[in-house]
Amino acid sequence: MPRSAHSRARLVALALAGVLFAAYPTVRPYSDETTRSGAEAVASSAWIASHTFAMLAFVLIAVGLPVLGRWAPTDRGAGTAPLLAWLGAGLVLPYYGAETFGLHAIARQAIATGDLELLRLFDTVRYQPVALAFFGVGLVLLAVAGVLVARCLWRAAAALRWGGLLLAAGLVGFLPQFFLPAPLRIAHGIVLALGCVVLAVSGWRRADQVTGWPPVTASISAVM
Repeated sequence: MPRSAHSRARLVALALAGVLFAAYPTVRPYSDETTRSGAEAVASSAWIASHTFAMLAFVLIAVGLPVLGRWAPTDRGAGTAPLLAWLGAGLVLPYYGAETFGLHAIARQAIATGDLELLRLFDTVRYQPVALAFFGVGLVLLAVAGVLVARCLWRAAAALRWGGLLLAAGLVGFLPQFFLPAPLRIAHGIVLALGCVVLAVSGWRRADQVTGWPPVTASISAVM
């Protein structure tokens, strides 16, 4: 595959990651997880779907970030940020798997048996020390990757700065947003989504000027 096609695929991956990061907190059901309504929320298909969106988004953002090498080839951060994103995603995903499927199974069993005491196991799963350490370190690595992206793009091209800043803000804020109410969690997802999409569109337009890629609107029309 030509190098320009690789870069184009990475930009598409970034844009898709943005859409999924916005969908994650928007689709996710919110409820008091010590109650039957909370159990029903966690046992729902929306719970599975929303957390799956997040897992796919982490993979796609790691796939997309190597495009930095095209924009800032002399900046060490352009090589370090994708590596940190891959490591961060790798550490975060096992925890998300337990959150997605483990808690879902517990909730379904609680509903089937009527034993809401089983919901106490949610915290046992979430706060298992090794899993929690993996999750925390993974999110820190992703936050550092976001900061490196913003720094690289601030130096490389004015057209890419806003995307880089929004992406960095979203990744840095990913851990704190877990302690926020649902509306603010959704707002955080939108900020991160904007960072990914703005970066992808700006990068596509910049590449179009440099390499003669088809305009993004023309490419979308061709797909449609």
